[in-house]
Amino acid sequence: MREAPGVSQAIAELKALLGSRVETGEAVRAAHANTLTWIEALPPDAVVWPLATDEVAAIVEIAGRHRVPLIAFGAGTSLEGQVNAPLGGISVDLSRMTRILAVSARDLDCTVEAGVTRPALNAHVRDLGLFFAVDPGADGATLGGMGATRASGTNAMRYGTMRDTVLSLKAVMANGAVMTTGGRARKSAAGLDLTRLLVGSEGTLGIITELTLKLHPVPERIVAAACPFETVASACEATMDATASGLQLARVELLDALQVSAVNAHSKLALPERPHLFVEIAGGTAAAEEQLAHFREIALANGALAFAWAADETERRRLWRARHDAFWSIRTTWPGRSLVVSDVAVPISALATCVAETEADIAASGLVAPIVGHVGDGNFHVIVVFDAGEREEVERVRAFLDRLVARALAMGGTSTGEHGVGQGKAGHMAREFGGPALEAMRAIKGALDPLGILNPGKMLP
Repeated sequence: MREAPGVSQAIAELKALLGSRVETGEAVRAAHANTLTWIEALPPDAVVWPLATDEVAAIVEIAGRHRVPLIAFGAGTSLEGQVNAPLGGISVDLSRMTRILAVSARDLDCTVEAGVTRPALNAHVRDLGLFFAVDPGADGATLGGMGATRASGTNAMRYGTMRDTVLSLKAVMANGAVMTTGGRARKSAAGLDLTRLLVGSEGTLGIITELTLKLHPVPERIVAAACPFETVASACEATMDATASGLQLARVELLDALQVSAVNAHSKLALPERPHLFVEIAGGTAAAEEQLAHFREIALANGALAFAWAADETERRRLWRARHDAFWSIRTTWPGRSLVVSDVAVPISALATCVAETEADIAASGLVAPIVGHVGDGNFHVIVVFDAGEREEVERVRAFLDRLVARALAMGGTSTGEHGVGQGKAGHMAREFGGPALEAMRAIKGALDPLGILNPGKMLP
C-alpha cells in the first residue's frame, strides 16, 4: 500500500470525527479504485462516508493539515481512472449524502446533495410531471459525480450535458471553505463563472456536495425507431443530414454490426446484424409523429435498409435498455477478455469521415473493437476487446487509441466527449490545448489547491 505521509495521523483524527464511517479494510479500499477499464486499480489508504457538507469540510481540513490526498467518490462508474489514488490518501465517498433538498415545479429546478442518483431524482419528481434529462447510461451514477466529470449521454442532443444543466453548486475547497457558485436564476452576468469551472474539474479543484439542476416537463409523446444501414458511414450521413435539417431529435445512437450482435445476445433482441441508428423524438403528439416521419425519409434517402418503430412504451424502454447495456453485452460476449473504452468527439460535419477511418484502422490493426456512440452530437465510443497478457496486442491497442485521439484532434474535435480526462487521457492534454492553455489550467489548480491534495495525478500531465 502506498501510504501518503501523515495518513496514519489523518485516519486517526477522521475516526475520532466519523467513527465507523471510516474504513481501512482491503476489500473496501479496492472497491474505491478504478474497476471498469484497463487502467491499474490504485486503492486509497482509507474510505470515509460524510453525511453533510460540514463533515466534508472537516475532512478536508484534517487532510490539509496532514497534506493527505483526497479523492471524491460517487459510484465508481468513471472510465478514465478518476477515482484512483495514485499517491494514496483518503477516498471521500459521498454516496450517503442523498437528500433532495428542494424542488420547484414552477421554476423547473431542484437542489440535491451529491449522492443522489438520476433514477432517485426522477422517481421523486415524476408525479410533478417533470424529469431530469442527463442520462449517461450508468443508473448508479451520482449527480455529484456526473457534475464533476461533466457527464452527458444519450439525451445530450436535445437537453444538453451537465455543463448546461447545473445552475449552481456548493463545493468544499482545498482550504476547507464552503463555496456556493451562484443562485437559481437562469442567467447571470455577475462575476466569473465558477459553476462551469468546477463542473468537469473531476474533483481536482473542489469537492461538490450540492447541485442546483434544471428539470424538464415530461413530453406528451415519445416515439422511437431502430433502423439498420448497409454501412456505418451511411448511418452517420443520415445523422448529419437530420441535424442540418433542424429536426428536434432527442436521441440518435449508433451501434455498429459487431455491437448489434452483442446486444442481440445480451438483451434478447433480434435486430438485423447491421449498423443501426436508434432514434428518439419527443414533443407534442402530432409534432413528434411528423418529425419521426421526416427522419424516416432522411434515413431511407441515405440507404437505410428498414425503419421499425417501437410498438409501445415497453418496447421503447427495452430498446434503450439494450443500448445502455452495450458495455455489459461486450463483457458477456467475450468473457475473460479485457476491455478498454475510449471516446472522442468531432464536429458533426466530420463524423462520417472520422468513424469510417476509425473502422478501417480497427480492421488494419487486427483488433476487435465495437463502435457505439451519441452520434447526434458527434461523439462516439470504441470498446476494444483484448488479451491483457499479450504484450504485442496491448501495444497495438495503445497505438490504435493514440491514433483515435490524433484523428479526432486533426478534425477539430476533442480527446474525450464525455468520459473525462482522469489518468487515461491526461497525456493528450498538451496536444489538445497547447502550452499556454495548459499553463493556465495549472495556474488555476495551484491557486485553488496549493498543497495539491485534491485528486492529484488527474487531468494535468
